[in-house]
Amino acid sequence: MVRHRRRLAVAVLALGLGTLSLQPPGALAAAPPPVTAAPHADPPTGSTALTDLGATGGWKVLSSATATQGGARISTPGFATGNWLTVSNDGGGAPGTEINALLQNGGCPNVFFAATMKSCYGQLTKVGADTLPQFSVPWWYRTDFASPPAGRAARLVLNGVVGAADVWVNGTRVAAAANVTGGYAKNTFDITKLLRAGGNSLAIELHPNNPNTMLTVDDVDWSQIPPDNNTGIQFPVQLETGGPLIVGDAHVVQDTAADLSSSALTVKAQLTNTSTTAQTGTVTATVTPPGGGAPVSVSQSVTVPAGTSQTVGFTPTAFPALELTHPQIWWPYQLGAQPLYTLATSVAQGGAVLGATSSTFGIRTVDSSLTGPSAAVPQGVRTFKVDGVPLVIRGGGWSPDLFLRYDPADTAQQIGLLKAMGVNTVRLEGHFMPADWFRQMDAAGILVNAGYQCCDFWEATSYTAAQQALYQLTAQTVGQALRDHPSVFSFQWSDNAPTATQERLALAGFAAADLDVPLVSSAEYNASPELGTSGEKEGPYDWVPPNYWYDTAHPATGDPTQTNAGGAWGFDSEQSSGTTVPTQDSLDRFLSASDQAALWQSPAANQYHDNYEGTKHTGYAFGTNYNLDAAITNRYGAPTSLGQYVEEAQLQNYESTRAQFEAYLAHSTRTSAPSTGTVYWQLNKGWPTLLWALYNNDGDQAGAYFGAQRANRPLHALYTLDDHTVTVDNLGGAAQSGLSVEAKVYDTAGALLDDRTSGTLDLAPQQVAGRVLTPKLPGAAGTVYFVELLLRQNGTLVDRNTYWDSTNPDVTDWAKTVGQPQATMTSYADLKALRGLPQAGVTATARVTDQAGPNGADRLVTVTVTNTSGAPTVGLLLRADLRRGTAAGTELPGDNQVRSAIWGDNDVTLWPGESETLTASYRSADLQGAAPVVSVSGANAARTDVPALAG
Repeated sequence: MVRHRRRLAVAVLALGLGTLSLQPPGALAAAPPPVTAAPHADPPTGSTALTDLGATGGWKVLSSATATQGGARISTPGFATGNWLTVSNDGGGAPGTEINALLQNGGCPNVFFAATMKSCYGQLTKVGADTLPQFSVPWWYRTDFASPPAGRAARLVLNGVVGAADVWVNGTRVAAAANVTGGYAKNTFDITKLLRAGGNSLAIELHPNNPNTMLTVDDVDWSQIPPDNNTGIQFPVQLETGGPLIVGDAHVVQDTAADLSSSALTVKAQLTNTSTTAQTGTVTATVTPPGGGAPVSVSQSVTVPAGTSQTVGFTPTAFPALELTHPQIWWPYQLGAQPLYTLATSVAQGGAVLGATSSTFGIRTVDSSLTGPSAAVPQGVRTFKVDGVPLVIRGGGWSPDLFLRYDPADTAQQIGLLKAMGVNTVRLEGHFMPADWFRQMDAAGILVNAGYQCCDFWEATSYTAAQQALYQLTAQTVGQALRDHPSVFSFQWSDNAPTATQERLALAGFAAADLDVPLVSSAEYNASPELGTSGEKEGPYDWVPPNYWYDTAHPATGDPTQTNAGGAWGFDSEQSSGTTVPTQDSLDRFLSASDQAALWQSPAANQYHDNYEGTKHTGYAFGTNYNLDAAITNRYGAPTSLGQYVEEAQLQNYESTRAQFEAYLAHSTRTSAPSTGTVYWQLNKGWPTLLWALYNNDGDQAGAYFGAQRANRPLHALYTLDDHTVTVDNLGGAAQSGLSVEAKVYDTAGALLDDRTSGTLDLAPQQVAGRVLTPKLPGAAGTVYFVELLLRQNGTLVDRNTYWDSTNPDVTDWAKTVGQPQATMTSYADLKALRGLPQAGVTATARVTDQAGPNGADRLVTVTVTNTSGAPTVGLLLRADLRRGTAAGTELPGDNQVRSAIWGDNDVTLWPGESETLTASYRSADLQGAAPVVSVSGANAARTDVPALAG
C-alpha cells in the first residue's frame, strides 16, 4: 500500500504543572544562575547493588562547542567545571535532555509561552537530524562518584541514551558512540579496574539524536519538535557494585488459572560471579502477599563459575509453596482492587547477605483474540479480556513532557484526571516511561498498551547486523521493564507490521525477558508472519461530525488496513476529531494576545501550539485549527469575539469526544465487527496545546474532557446518533439492578415535546443494553432540539446526559471522507438557534470538607448548581471552577484558577428547577492563603461567584 504520513504516536508523560506563566517571554540570561529548585529524590532502584549516579552531587553539562578539551581530560577527577551547567536528576533518576539542562539553569524563562521556545532555541520543521547550530554538536554530561569498598566489582549501567554516546571513566574511554545508542537499550560496562580510591569521574559525550537513523525517540507530528531533538539521558545512569556474588534481574513468571482460583509462580533471578574463582551462595526468594499474610520463602544453593552469570529458577514443581491457591487478583480499577505482591530476593555466603532486590507484581490474566469477521475485516477485530472479563478498551495516547522531564507528582495528578474521566487505558507509542510511572499505573489499576513508534527508524525495512542486535537488545530491555507490571496488558507495533527480521528479533528479545502479554503486529489492519493479523485500525485525526462515529456502512474498501475508516466498529488504536480548545484560563497561560486573536479571526493560520506543519489543512497536516473552525462557523455560527469562539469550541469538543466514546460502547454488542476499543488521539501533551488532548498540560479540563467523562461514567444512559434510541451501560465490576431511564425532548423555547420512561433494567458488569427507549423527535426541517436522559436506580438519579441536535443533521460526503484524516461535509448540522437561547438564571452553593484525594489532595469542594429561571429556559453547558478569592466571595485578580482541582462532573445542562451537585478534589495549599471561591458560568448563563464555605 502507499504509506500515509500520519500523526504521531503516544506517550508518556509529565504534564509539567507549574511551568507556565502569564508574563511575556523574558530574555535569556547571559550567565545562567545555579539551580535553585529543590531536586527530586531519586526513586528506589530495587537493588542494594544499584545506585543512581548524580543522585546526590548532580551533573555538570556543557556543549562540546565550549568544552573542547576532549574525553580524556574531561573525565579526569578534579577537572574544573565551574562554568558548566549544574543539573539535578529528575523524578525518574535521570539528568535529562540538553534543553532540560538549560532550563534548570534559568535559560529561556516561560519557555512554553507563545513562541518563546522558538525565540530562544530556533525551530525544527521536520523529523530528522538536528540542524540548529546549538544542538547539532555533541554535549557533555559529567558526574563524580565514590569507589565501592575494596574487593567489590563495579559496573556502569546505561539504560539507554537519546542519541549516541562516547563513555569515559577516569580518563579512559570505555565505550564508543558507534556501540552506545538506542533510547531503550541497556548497556553494562565493567569499570572495576578503572576506579580510584580517591574518587572517580564519568563523562558522557552525547552525539545529536536523529530519529531517522537511530532507534531512539521523537514526537512525529504531535507538537513542535524539541529543538535539541531530545538529545540526552532519559533514564538513570547507574553504578552496580558488589561481589563476589550479585543477584539481579529478579522477576516472576506466573501461570494463573482461567478461573483465577490458583496461580503457579516461577521466580527467576540472575546470579553474577564477579570473582576469579567459582563461588557458591544461598539464593532466597520471598513472595509476600498484599496487606500482610504469611510470606512464601524458598531457597537453594547455587554455584557460579568464575566471571560468569547464570539464571537461578524456583519453579512450583520443585517448590510447591509457589503454587498459590485463591490468590489476590489485580483488576482494572473499574472492576476491582489492585493488590500487589512483593518479590524479594537475596544471595548470602556463610550467613552474610551479599545483596538483595525488591519489586512488586500483580496476579491477573489477559487474553486477546480476533472476533466478528466481516467483509471489510475478514479475520475479525481485536478484542481483550482481563481476568476473564471482556472489556471495551477506552483510553488515549500518552505524551511525555516535551523535554522528557519526569515528575512523579505530575503522573499522580494525571492519574487522578484519568480516573475521574472514566477511561481504562493508556497507550504508549514509542515513549516508554520511567519505572515509577508503571508502578503508579499498577497501583491505580489503569491498563497500559505499550508499543513501538511509527514514521521513523523503528519502521525501517533494512538494518545492519549491529542495528539488528540493537533492535533485539531493545526488545529485551523493554520486556524486562514491562514484565512484572500488571497494568501492561499488551504490546504492539505501530502503523507498519514488523518485517520478518524485526519480528524474529523482537520475539527473541521478549522471550529472553519473559514478557508474557498479547503481542499485536500493527496498529493498522496488517499482519506479520508469526503474530498474524493485528485486528486494529487507525484514524481519523481531524474534525469529523459527532454522527461520524456511529457509521458502520463505509469501510475503506480500497485500503485493507482500514485507515481512516473510524466509525464505531472494530478496534481503533488512535483516533479523534482533532483540535481541542482549552478554557480561557488555560489559553491565557500560553497564548499571546496576537495568538488569541488569530485563534478566532484567522482559522488558516499556523498556530505554534498546534505543531510545526504550517498552514495546510488537508491530508496529514495539523498545523491549523481550520477544520474545527469551519465546523464551528457552519454549525454554531461565525464567532464575533474570542469569548464566543471559546464557548462554541467547548460545545463542539464536548459533542465530539462524547460521541466517540459512546458510539464504541453502543456498538460493542454487534455480531459482525463489533466495536471493541477506541484510543483517543491523544490523551495529553507534554506542553500546552491546541491539538489532540483531552486535558491540557496545566491540568485544564475543558469541553473535550467533560464530554469524554460523561460518556465513560460507570452507569450511563446514552442517546445514539445513528438510530436515535437510548442505550444503557454498566462499566463497573458489580451487577446493577432497579434501573430505569427517562427521555425528555425539548425545543429551544423550553417546551417539553416528549417524555417517556423505560421499564426496569438489570445489568451485569460490563453489559451494554441497546434500544431500551425511542424518544419521539420533532420532524420539521430546521428544528433544533434537546434530548435529556435521566437514569435512575431505585428512583434515585444516578446519571444525567443532555444532547442538542438538529433536524438538519450533519451529512458526510463519504466518498471523499473515507481514507482521509478529516471529514468532507455535504452539509453541516444547523445549530445556530442555540445562539438565540435566552439568558438562564443560575444559582450555586459551595462547601468545602476535608477529604484525601489524588496527588496529595486534602480538600473536596461540593457545588450545587440550580437553574432558577422563571421562564422555561435551559442552562446550557454550565461550568464550575474553583478559584482563589476573598471571604466575601469575590475572585482575586490574575490567574486565580486552582489547577489541582479534579472535577468528578462538570459542563452540565439543566432545565428550570433542576439541580446538579458537582465535586472536585484539590490541594488546599494551592489556595496560597486565599479563600476558596467557586465561579459558575455557561453558554447562556452569566458568570457568578460564590464563596465555598467550610463544612
